[in-house]
Amino acid sequence: MLKINRENLKSSHQLIWFIIDFLMLGLLIINLAFIIWDSIYNFVAVQNLLKEHAPAIQSAYHPIHERFIFYDLIFVSIFLTEFFIRWGYAIRAKVYDRWYFYPFIHWYDLVGCIPVGSLRFLRILRVISIIYRLHQYKIIDITNTKIYRFVNFYYEAFMEELSDRIVLKVLSGVQQEVKRGSPLFDKIQEDILYPRRDMLSDWISKRVAEAAQEGYVPNRGALRSYLEDRVDNALKQNLELSRLKYLPVVGPTIQETLEEAVGDIVAHVIHQILEDLASASNHAFIEDIVNVFLPTPGEVRANEAQNEALINLIIEIIDAIKGQVKVKHWRSELP
Repeated sequence: MLKINRENLKSSHQLIWFIIDFLMLGLLIINLAFIIWDSIYNFVAVQNLLKEHAPAIQSAYHPIHERFIFYDLIFVSIFLTEFFIRWGYAIRAKVYDRWYFYPFIHWYDLVGCIPVGSLRFLRILRVISIIYRLHQYKIIDITNTKIYRFVNFYYEAFMEELSDRIVLKVLSGVQQEVKRGSPLFDKIQEDILYPRRDMLSDWISKRVAEAAQEGYVPNRGALRSYLEDRVDNALKQNLELSRLKYLPVVGPTIQETLEEAVGDIVAHVIHQILEDLASASNHAFIEDIVNVFLPTPGEVRANEAQNEALINLIIEIIDAIKGQVKVKHWRSELP
């Protein structure tokens, strides 16, 4: 249900214009209803139907139908009067840079006033403009109405379908360009990725350090216990190591010592690797990896196999993006 915010209406500095808007809105709705009804009544079959079942209504309305243009001109005269009053106010208040801008900006008000055929239905544009203006000044809120939600839902669905098709067409074109070995591929490598190699190294290094700190440091003890347990189980299943327990006197001791030593070494190595990754010292390691993936432009041209791998990577990334674009989010909002 459309509600009027009376507080905003009273506190606004354009109260008189908003009152005129509401009056014009009511007149426009009455006028459009009158136009629609007269268009329906214009059919001979409708007139005959009224003669048979409601002769009083037919006899009362038929003279009005005969003088329809006269009654419509009454509405037109009111609309034009209001239009020129607003135009005069716009000139006085210097709303627009030039005095003659107003009729061009509000062209639908003038065209809708032409009492000819289908042009009358353009008055619906004036209804929309008044409702939009009242909504913009928070006098009314159309977003809570069922009509708005219905229209907005299918508008969003239409725009999503349209934009998805455009994006898919563009991405498919990019894939074809990459497959043909167009300059686009070289531009991506040489003009976009390679100049930002240091920035990528810094960013990846920072992200790896943050991931190691957040994931490993709080769970260091649990990870060490897990690694020691896994190593212990693996060593117990090793045939060569299990034979040590058959050595007289020192066999079991040697076996237990080896198990503890190997478990401690593995846990220490993993711990040191993750500690290095969690610190700033990982930058050189990450930089070497980035340099392998993004060599200098001369090296890129010389390595055709690497080019082919990178082309396939780009194509797969675009395929993944296309797959996500194909997801119809508006369908999930259907009741």
